[in-house]
Amino acid sequence: MKQQSDTSLPACKGPIIRKLFARISPRYDLVNHVLSLSIDRIWRWKTARLFSSPPSSRVLDLFCGTGDLARALASRGADVVGADFCPEMIRLAQEKPGSGGPLRFVAADALRLPFPDREFDLVTAAFGVRNLEDLDRGLSEMIRVVRPGGRVGILEFSRPTTAWLRAVYGAYLRWIVPSVGGWVSGDSPSYRYLSGSIRTFPDQAGLEERLRSAGLTGVTHRNLSGGIAAIHMGRKL
Repeated sequence: MKQQSDTSLPACKGPIIRKLFARISPRYDLVNHVLSLSIDRIWRWKTARLFSSPPSSRVLDLFCGTGDLARALASRGADVVGADFCPEMIRLAQEKPGSGGPLRFVAADALRLPFPDREFDLVTAAFGVRNLEDLDRGLSEMIRVVRPGGRVGILEFSRPTTAWLRAVYGAYLRWIVPSVGGWVSGDSPSYRYLSGSIRTFPDQAGLEERLRSAGLTGVTHRNLSGGIAAIHMGRKL
């Protein structure tokens, strides 16, 4: 079920979001770790463990940001391409020390991926699909570049499963994220947008429905931290 829109949010247009992430890129990791008490590191580690692939596997990690999930996947032996549409994020990812299997980073728009059909065994996306200008088109592109029988895995903020946690988390998103994120990064408007993008994104059932409509089979999800985040997964026929 899609949540109600917050009309105070800016339109989710590609150039606007690209500039937003360019502005916050220097302190992106720091703000994430502060706001989540470093639980975001655990979420990415669990995602990498869940999608461990044979050493010969080709993996595309979309919305790679500064490369943490891409590195975690590469450390398990996969041949990984990390892609992000924000060049500033890509530069930061390239500056971090690598580990594990082959790993490279490229600038790429998730709505127009520069890869052939059926190129990858796995496509992952962490905390990025909610910022797509066209979610269905983005999911279609992810599926296009996966081989038949390959998997798509999405780590994204979601909807807590209990009423008390939803209430606490809702207040956290409305008040703490914009104030603390703005204070640490020096960019309050960006974190007001990011907070709103979480509140208005489809919940677990809603995203599962979109993934099935996009053509994936065996779609399911695994809640993390009581549903604050969730790993969604499906397989291409």
